[in-house]
Amino acid sequence: MQQQVFDVVQRTFDHIVKALANGEKVELRNFGIFEVRVRKARIGRNPSAPGTEVPIPERAVVKFKAGREMRLGVGKLDLNLMTKSQTQPPKV
Repeated sequence: MQQQVFDVVQRTFDHIVKALANGEKVELRNFGIFEVRVRKARIGRNPSAPGTEVPIPERAVVKFKAGREMRLGVGKLDLNLMTKSQTQPPKV
């Protein structure tokens, strides 16, 4: 059963990647939208040598926009609990 679920999820991800590679937008209802956008060429800086300019070429990137239900659910998170759990070392 677990292997079947894994296979279905993996095929779903494969289809999403294929659609994005073809420039299509993928919308998963109540979850969000994946789409390909073009980032313009720009000039960056090398952190090791701040005086050096590095040209960054134009490229395609995947953008994700969370759906309404996801945004509302995340908006209800208790931020105090989130910051505490992020500052404490993980329990082993």
